[in-house]
Amino acid sequence: MQGKKQNIMKNDVKATTTVVAVISLLIAAVVFSGLLSGTKGWSSAFDFVTLSGTFGTIKAGATFVGNDGTGVKAGFLLALSLVPSVMLAMGVVSVVEHTGGLKVAQRLLTPVLRPVFGLPGNVSLALIASLQSTDAGAGMTKTLYDEGLITDKERTIFAQFQFSGCGAINNYLSIGSMVFANIIVPMILPLLVILILKIFAANMTRLIINKFYPEDV
Repeated sequence: MQGKKQNIMKNDVKATTTVVAVISLLIAAVVFSGLLSGTKGWSSAFDFVTLSGTFGTIKAGATFVGNDGTGVKAGFLLALSLVPSVMLAMGVVSVVEHTGGLKVAQRLLTPVLRPVFGLPGNVSLALIASLQSTDAGAGMTKTLYDEGLITDKERTIFAQFQFSGCGAINNYLSIGSMVFANIIVPMILPLLVILILKIFAANMTRLIINKFYPEDV
């Protein structure tokens, strides 16, 4: 009788963990997706860019990085300005991993990502994040590799996807907005071309690696 109670308790814990894992995965996907970008009120707390925030201005519009900086000093301060967003992204991933969300992503998305990229489903959050923030995507990818969740080959393929058109959605909607009034095609079309070429670049790298380095490393 006691054994049956223990089995029931284990099944309940497993079911609860699965529900929590799915919820945490969905919340993280929304945070990194940019779907709530520009919203106001409580919903803005679920947008990565909003959570990352911005630095205040100093005097004539300069941030602490300063204007017209050069050399190692300027590079160091620029790198320092990237730390908060990377730490936030890696913190979110750690929470999702702890609740089992990455395992859910691996089970659900591997059948999709394997034929398209040759990557496991647990890279899905890093993939979504990389479309908004280059630094967040890179930091999350490093975490996946360090914890043995992706191989060196998969990391290389994934890095190529991210490197081609870094932070595609965020950069396109922010910097690209300057020319939106002058383009003669639907606004979404250039973005689709960028995303398709990112997939093409990843698969070219995948093809080269599989050709010359068939053994997984």
